[in-house]
Amino acid sequence: MTSVPDVIQTWQMVQPWTKDKETGEKIPGKLEKTTIPMPELQPGEVLVEIAGCGVCHTDLGYFYYGVPTVNKPPLTLGHEISGRVVAGEEEWLGKEVIVPAVMPCNNCPICDAGRGNRCLAQKMPGNSLGIYGGFSSHIPVPAADLCVVENRGDVPLERLAVVADAITTPYQAATRADLQKGDRVVVVGAAGGVGSYVVQMAKAFGAGTVVGIDINQEKLERMLQYGADYIINPAGKDVKTVRDEFRALCKENGLPHNYGWKIFEVSGSKGGQEIALALLSFIGKLIWVGFSTNVNEYSLSRLMAFDAEIIGTWGCLPKHYPKALELVLSKKIQIEPFVETRPMSTIRETFEEAHSGKLMKRIVLTPDF
Repeated sequence: MTSVPDVIQTWQMVQPWTKDKETGEKIPGKLEKTTIPMPELQPGEVLVEIAGCGVCHTDLGYFYYGVPTVNKPPLTLGHEISGRVVAGEEEWLGKEVIVPAVMPCNNCPICDAGRGNRCLAQKMPGNSLGIYGGFSSHIPVPAADLCVVENRGDVPLERLAVVADAITTPYQAATRADLQKGDRVVVVGAAGGVGSYVVQMAKAFGAGTVVGIDINQEKLERMLQYGADYIINPAGKDVKTVRDEFRALCKENGLPHNYGWKIFEVSGSKGGQEIALALLSFIGKLIWVGFSTNVNEYSLSRLMAFDAEIIGTWGCLPKHYPKALELVLSKKIQIEPFVETRPMSTIRETFEEAHSGKLMKRIVLTPDF
């Protein structure tokens, strides 16, 4: 068993990017390497030695755009975590685990209703789990909802960090959409860090047709190898042009364009959201996955006339994690082409590169303190 150190090594967000109130000039955020005291574990808690932590768009939102966290800086970001239990509840010691990105209280009306992924008392590393997050050497977490990793074969434990959000969020979204075999699916933001897994998840759930929409042509074409049947690049086009292109694609391939599509909005961009809303039609479902602070205009009377649905989805119920993990370990969901590992000491430059939108893969940072 790995010995437990006296302190946690960590990269803290000391401050996010802000604007000077008088000049309006941007003030860069700060990430600093530091140590924090090793906490005394409470009953039901364990200490996880972190193997890897994924860099998520949500982390970038907290750092670059001032999206508020429940606990204020200084705190450690990072909520896509895999690792090994090294202290705490005896029955957990030595187990390889994935830490759910959101951990419900399991003792409230929302949890009792089966919607614990949106529990109001949930704990999220890098947001509402005290000062603790995944860009660290260790993290204390509740043990109840941990996902045990078994029989992972040749898949490195650190790479399975992406299961904690990038893969389980699509699983929850597919479940909320009641995705069935043969369904017709559109994924807006299909080439992104989460969207690429929504495409794969749709196929894993049995979707008959998947149309991927994204502005990155190289990454979009890659998705034709991983579940997308057709692709549309909306770059430089208005919403009407994209809608017409979608209708033409449907006509050419013998597909109805105006009913029954399940549309996943994963881009979190204003343009992507407008496209998703424009494609929603009769008895369709729009599943809202991507986060942004955009405000969208849409006639709710259209929703009524279409007898359609717009569904929000947040995180993933911990009970779904073993099923999502099995899809990865069985290779029905591919992570190898979409994941790159880097030392955690590269966090500053990795954040900058991820913020630029130029990365081809999701980065998992591995502790090298």
